[in-house]
Amino acid sequence: MAALMLLPIDASDAGWLSDIFKGSSKRTKSPAHVTSPKRAALAKPAAPQKHHGVKLAALGPVTLNPSALDPAATTCDPSKFRIVLDVGHTAESEGATSARNVAEFVFNLRLAQRIEEKLKAEGFPETRLLLTEGKARPSLAKRVTVANNLRANLFLSIHHDSVPDSFLEKWEFEGKKSHFSDRFSGYSVFVSRNNPDFKTSLSFAELVGKEMKARGMQYAEQYTQSIMGRYQHPLLNKESGVYSYDKLIVLKSTRMPAVLLEAGSIINREEELKMDSPERRDIISGAVATAAKEFCGSQWAFLGPL
Repeated sequence: MAALMLLPIDASDAGWLSDIFKGSSKRTKSPAHVTSPKRAALAKPAAPQKHHGVKLAALGPVTLNPSALDPAATTCDPSKFRIVLDVGHTAESEGATSARNVAEFVFNLRLAQRIEEKLKAEGFPETRLLLTEGKARPSLAKRVTVANNLRANLFLSIHHDSVPDSFLEKWEFEGKKSHFSDRFSGYSVFVSRNNPDFKTSLSFAELVGKEMKARGMQYAEQYTQSIMGRYQHPLLNKESGVYSYDKLIVLKSTRMPAVLLEAGSIINREEELKMDSPERRDIISGAVATAAKEFCGSQWAFLGPL
């Protein structure tokens, strides 16, 4: 879940900027390894090499032409349209923990990598995978600054959902104590009305939600319910499952349209298994790619070649 993104950004966090291109990668619960051959696919990968700052996967040496960083020069041409895929959380602050004791960060990374592959295959070669390292608070400032410095045309943050602690139930998986909640399931899409381009953010979010729904997925409805307490959010589109989460730092502080996708619930035991499957990652990546093409195509049709 994305609650940690409500943390304020301190001015002192800006000191990392000199290391921004030197390379490198929700912590509410701690993860554990899964060792059963039956669930081997859920095992957490080896910890990444320690660095400071942010890694832009597959970016290579940074020799970007300044003119290529101008959004006005790249808008809606898929070959130049820069989508930043933000891998939610970090190896140090791994986000939620699944019903089978796997860190959310593991799920986020796998799905984001698959979406990156799909977008590039579908004609968006400028797609960038944003892998941030460090603790939760400073990592938020890093994500925003990297995306802004890259002059991204679109920012999409990838997450997997959980529930408030009060909804958790106890169980054991492979002899280890764990928690689950089968009460809720589904994806959700978030935007911030404080984003400088809220209308465009909402437009893309609605396309993502529409494509997820068209592929047989249902959105999580619990965020409209009073039982969610401080996690309750206004539903902006009841057809596609788009919610407003105005104070999320990565949504409100980026200078481009920004969307956060909670791809599904990993605290729900049945849905966790689905979210771990390559088939589900293919479905979601296909939904995002189709949404991106429709989003870019509609703007291209309106503006014409630049």
